[in-house]
Amino acid sequence: MEIKSKKLAVLIDADNSSLNSIQFVLEEIAKYGIASVKRVYGDWSNEALKNWRDILLPHAITPVQQFAYTKGKDATDMILIIDAMDLLYSNALDGFCIVSSDSDFTPLASRIRESGLTVYGFGRNKTPEAFVKACDKFIYVENLEAENKQNILKDNNDKESKELNSQFMLDKYSLNLIYKAVKDNADDSGWAYLGSVGAYLTTVKPDFDTRNYGYDKLSGLVKALDLFEIKMKGSQMYLRKRSFGTFVKFVQKAINQNADSRGWASLFSIIQALEKSDFSIRNNEEAIRSIHSGWIEFSENNKMIKIAKAMP
Repeated sequence: MEIKSKKLAVLIDADNSSLNSIQFVLEEIAKYGIASVKRVYGDWSNEALKNWRDILLPHAITPVQQFAYTKGKDATDMILIIDAMDLLYSNALDGFCIVSSDSDFTPLASRIRESGLTVYGFGRNKTPEAFVKACDKFIYVENLEAENKQNILKDNNDKESKELNSQFMLDKYSLNLIYKAVKDNADDSGWAYLGSVGAYLTTVKPDFDTRNYGYDKLSGLVKALDLFEIKMKGSQMYLRKRSFGTFVKFVQKAINQNADSRGWASLFSIIQALEKSDFSIRNNEEAIRSIHSGWIEFSENNKMIKIAKAMP
């Protein structure tokens, strides 16, 4: 079955956008649909916008002229909004991409969403929160620029490319949001489909972007956190919050299943059992050794393991 690509209108506010990032923005937009309309708005008689002319033709972007009739009034914003409403009423589009860091477009984004169309926002980190949250998804252009730099470094096999991921830290709010996303989308066994988790994150926080933390995809970020059990069903990833108590019980059960007459099981056999399980742990041996001695104990050579005797 052929999947229909979304038809999108790309409306660029030249006064509040960086021309150096437009190529990256258009490449990102291609992930979401086809840019059926591409327009950039500004007063092209203004010397400050002269460099924009060099990128219009290569990217097939139509310039829309709007003179600043009154000093202090942003006529560019007004004509962009008027065009957006005309396009909205044409019923020929599935969504809009508004490229600007200006909060004046907040009502426009809200109005488009009320009509059932998707709104993608693109702007700088300084973009006011009101506009960010008015969009279905908001992408910071700094992430697109950093991603492009990272790709160049990888292509050049530069060591710096390996260091880029280390500069990002997941803030407490975002971490708690991921936990809540997993919890709210989990089945009776605690497993949540990664796609549903991602959709939840974007709905609650439109500017949630794994590139903020140095990862191209949510799956990479989740694996790096090492806080969730992970399993695959075909190409689909599922995760659930890791419970240390559940892990301990699994290890004890594996010991019982592999133990000799004295209750000892080889550490190797327990590690093998973990590798075949749903637990996704970077270092199974290290995790086993972190279990409190009140639950399990090791032999003198540390190669055998058994369930600890009950405390008196």
